[in-house]
Amino acid sequence: MSVRNLQHLFAPASVALIGASERAGSVGATALRNLTGAGFTGPIYAVNPKHREVAGMRCYASVAELPQAPALAIICTPPATVPGIVRQLGERGCRAAIILTAGLSAQRDARGRTLQQAALDAAHPYILRLLGPNCVGLLVPGIGLNASFAHTNALPGKLAFVSQSGALVTGVLDWARSRGIGFSRFISLGDSADVDFGDVLDYLASDGETSAILMYMEDVRQARKFMSAARAAARSKPVVVLKAGRMPEGARAAASHTGALAGADDVYDCAFRRAGMLRVLTTEDLFAAVETLAHARPLHGERLAIMTNGGGPGVMATDALVAGGGKMATLSVHTLARLGELLPPTWSHANPVDIIGDAPAQRYVQTLELLLADEQCDAVLFIHAPTAIVPSADIARAIAPLAKAASRNVLACWLGGEAVEEARRICFEAGIPTFDTPEDAVNGYLQIVHYRQAQNLLMQVPPSACNGFEADRIGARGIVQAALAEGRSQLAEPEAKAVLAAYGIEVVQTRLAADIEQAAAAAIEIGFPVAVKVVSQQVVHKSDVGGVALDLDSAEAVRSAAQRMQKRLAELQPDARLDGFSVQQMARRPDAVELIVGAATDRVFGPVILFGQGGISVEVTGDHAVALPPLNTVLARDMIGRTRVAKLLAGYRSRPPADMEAILWTLTQLSQLVSDIPEIVELDINPLLADSTGAIALDARMRVARADCRASSLDRLAIRPYPRELEESIEFEGRPLLLRPIRPEDGPAHLAFFDALTPDDVRYRMFVRIRELTPSQLARFTQIDFDREMAFIATRDGADGRPETLGVARVVADPDNVAAEFAVTVRSDLKGHGLGRTLMKKVIAYCRSRGTREIVGEALPQNTRVIRLVRSLGFEVTPAPEEGTMRLRLPLE
Repeated sequence: MSVRNLQHLFAPASVALIGASERAGSVGATALRNLTGAGFTGPIYAVNPKHREVAGMRCYASVAELPQAPALAIICTPPATVPGIVRQLGERGCRAAIILTAGLSAQRDARGRTLQQAALDAAHPYILRLLGPNCVGLLVPGIGLNASFAHTNALPGKLAFVSQSGALVTGVLDWARSRGIGFSRFISLGDSADVDFGDVLDYLASDGETSAILMYMEDVRQARKFMSAARAAARSKPVVVLKAGRMPEGARAAASHTGALAGADDVYDCAFRRAGMLRVLTTEDLFAAVETLAHARPLHGERLAIMTNGGGPGVMATDALVAGGGKMATLSVHTLARLGELLPPTWSHANPVDIIGDAPAQRYVQTLELLLADEQCDAVLFIHAPTAIVPSADIARAIAPLAKAASRNVLACWLGGEAVEEARRICFEAGIPTFDTPEDAVNGYLQIVHYRQAQNLLMQVPPSACNGFEADRIGARGIVQAALAEGRSQLAEPEAKAVLAAYGIEVVQTRLAADIEQAAAAAIEIGFPVAVKVVSQQVVHKSDVGGVALDLDSAEAVRSAAQRMQKRLAELQPDARLDGFSVQQMARRPDAVELIVGAATDRVFGPVILFGQGGISVEVTGDHAVALPPLNTVLARDMIGRTRVAKLLAGYRSRPPADMEAILWTLTQLSQLVSDIPEIVELDINPLLADSTGAIALDARMRVARADCRASSLDRLAIRPYPRELEESIEFEGRPLLLRPIRPEDGPAHLAFFDALTPDDVRYRMFVRIRELTPSQLARFTQIDFDREMAFIATRDGADGRPETLGVARVVADPDNVAAEFAVTVRSDLKGHGLGRTLMKKVIAYCRSRGTREIVGEALPQNTRVIRLVRSLGFEVTPAPEEGTMRLRLPLE
């Protein structure tokens, strides 16, 4: 369930309070006072069998006695009564309720259900949406609705605030009111039995009254639903998250380095980034980010120039920027020369630009003009400390028009109190992000940078990966299933490497030997020198028991090393069973960087991919980043860029750069592996040696477990991967044609497809004339959520051997999968050949398989080809005169 009936929750026409009271200090009395005192103009009903009147208004004994079904009900009665009241409300026709009552999860009914589950069961037949239980309630200031027991009301505004914490709700409400911050919706989720973050994000994404969404989060329970809603919402407006629980309680026991390193908070971090949201660390940052992002201009780069009238504040800002991972701009030679002509000889001659404390207003303006004209500066931070020479307000009036008109971001920092109060007001009214301290200003700038980075990940199109490689999924799955059939949860190293090799990940040649003599024979077969490692299900890290020997150059050396390992294992872990020895070819890569790549399973978000600096000290260095599969090259490159080891991979001194394409390939194939085989719950490659010649896995560890057969293997993934099972090969005009879902890598072909359309065909598709697709439009068309949106393309290899797109049919379902809106376009030179009908049949079959109730669409009256096509497929076609279009509808039930 998602947005069904949420309009009755967030914009009700009438409200009933079940449990209304006059008892001082009670929830029922507080909720009634808030409900009647906030200015709500619709009918308000009080319900309590113990009273005939409360607070001067009539009180009804039960839901059945109400004169009409309330659009929204507020429940604050004892826990045992809640399920029955929910059922009565559903029977009466109410479709939304807020349960303020706590304790429903701790008590059970006569059937053994928790009272929370009993309430859900009672609501389900009526699609009655429940907010809570154990929540503070809901405020919608724009309609005068205060359906809460909060101690104060909210001011009207354009921000939506959503919180899991009731205490934070009341604290933030008070904090925001004291600062004049208003809200479109103020929502306390409580225990989120029904309405959760995913539902609220879906509703707020299309809410015209909301310009930005703020969230306080403690946890997510339905990762797929949350990620789908979050990615959709973040495309339409800023979403800022304050997530509690950043500090790890301790490293968890795991069978691999990856399992120990992939902490829960890291996973939340990468989920927010993948969704295009901004994470902040404090409540004040939460609101400051909205103000900053509201006035932020597009970033063409991340290099910041700092302009100040005092050296100290400039240094403080520089320190904060570097510590935060930001980039200082290096001023061009031309700009330095011009500044030298303009400024006193004692100026700083570098960035930060200290224009000296006696600067008149004109010096500020001229300096800012030069910095904004420098192509090596992507943004400017202006810092001013008050002086007795020029009033701060005069400086603000001088620079505000220039900053406001600039195409780049200009941020202002006014140090001081009363002396700069008017200057702050002038900048604020001009829409210039304004801060009190250099550190706050730099933090605001970094918020813009981090937000744009996350947004760019939603819009970048990865290059096409047309190497023709097909993974041996059957072979890899067979190795995993064989281990499980033997009751093993850990693959032997050669088995793990065989699985990796099946997915095209380069591994060193490795053999499994049952005893010492077999190890010597395997070494001779592989060729010297070799490495020998102990194999035991009870040994997690081989080096801890002296279980690794390198550079063995003879059979005798192999025997001696194996004997020492056997003895050492018996001494250090007498309970461990020796399963044999792993013999592998020595990899000679003196310039290689040791990396770790792996996968672990998060309890909320499912599989996660890890990348970082490898070796035996991997936990100590802590240099790693995590990401959610599926990965493409853009996402993989972003993950690498978030680690310190990325600088080593770029090359230094006499060492050439590592083969980045080989590392990206390893990461994307690893992502594909864990997406394909749900039995793999943990794995790592440590080390993965990377140098200019490629990347090769030296050691591999893999833990497996039987997958839950009750659910689809894809359900464990927070983001649905490319649905390969929907691919279909057909013959079209005597040549093979592939019908398949669109992929991000199809960006170049999709651009060529759009360019091949006639202006009229573009207008029929877009309803307006568009000459070319912007990068964001291209990303929106090719980077789709395979859960709610599907686009099937007809593709084949063109004359130049590159894939070409001949047609596309797109369908977007509402969050509840009731209706799906379609669009179909065929390349202009192929119209009338039957390709549109083929694509539409594919879409209809897909929607039927998902249980969609109807397919709908619109067409311009002049688009006679599409109208004839859909009529022949059973669509109802009716005019919509007020919109100037034709409505198209196909019932599927």
